[in-house]
Amino acid sequence: MTATPRLQRRPRRHSKQRGAALLTAMIIVTLVVTLAASMVWQQWRAVQVEAAERARTQAAWILAGALDWARLILKENTGANRPTTLGDPWATPLAEARLSTFLATDKSNADDGPEAFLSGSIADMQARFNLSNLLLADGKVAPLQRDALTRLCAAIGVDPGVAQTIASGMLAATDPGPDALATAPLLPRSVDQLGWLGVDTATIKLLTPYVVLLEPGAPVNVNTASREVLMAAVKDLDSATAERLIQLRQRTPFMELANLKEQIPTLTLVPGTLDVRSTFFEVRAQIRLADRVLVERSLVHRKGAQIEVLRRERVASLDEVPP
Repeated sequence: MTATPRLQRRPRRHSKQRGAALLTAMIIVTLVVTLAASMVWQQWRAVQVEAAERARTQAAWILAGALDWARLILKENTGANRPTTLGDPWATPLAEARLSTFLATDKSNADDGPEAFLSGSIADMQARFNLSNLLLADGKVAPLQRDALTRLCAAIGVDPGVAQTIASGMLAATDPGPDALATAPLLPRSVDQLGWLGVDTATIKLLTPYVVLLEPGAPVNVNTASREVLMAAVKDLDSATAERLIQLRQRTPFMELANLKEQIPTLTLVPGTLDVRSTFFEVRAQIRLADRVLVERSLVHRKGAQIEVLRRERVASLDEVPP
């Protein structure tokens, strides 16, 4: 009677053992699969990081080459008495071209180059109103320059009160006084930073094509400035006369300011506010590499045959090429 129950319990013990072994095997397989997937993911991630770093390095070298190209172009117009005009070589933008077309001497090898496309342009920054001229050397607001900025704001559809806001903000940033030191705004170095002075984003977007922050005293170039900037820089210059001035310079650029006065004798020119030559330029380079678009802009100062880079900044880094 005792043997029969023992024979019946043995299969149950064996069944439990088989179940535990199967469960253990499944756990081990799960752990192995998890570890393998983690190793594969880490390896894939390392490859992606390496590819991104390689693309970043390649783009940095290409953008540096574009800046060197701009330097060579700007050196073509370094004569002492030559005016800076929109007919100079620097004013012609570089259309997007495959990088291999610059590197391959044999056209049959052009297809072996990297899938990178380069484009760029150079802009005369003295074709814009220099906000740094709003302050005088003694730390006060320059009334004539503030009035000029007010005219510019009115011409481009911006609230004229913005001129006073910018002038007051720059004054507070440069000489806040002991009582306002803690609340004084930072002095902007570029137009994008005008928000520090209380200017809203929409207004900054409207002002960007017409204003710039250069060293104090940099005048407006009458050979390259837009109609709106000319109307701001020259008091009592109406839209029709400004358009006439632009047509005159297209036919024959002004060699000296005296030529401008000869063409339009009624103009009242304030000394130091206008010129026919420029020394500050912005170089904008764009590289399209695989599925990324990188844009870099550099502010350069031309001193004779020397081109000094004052500021470089990356203004775009997109993972996908825009449509």
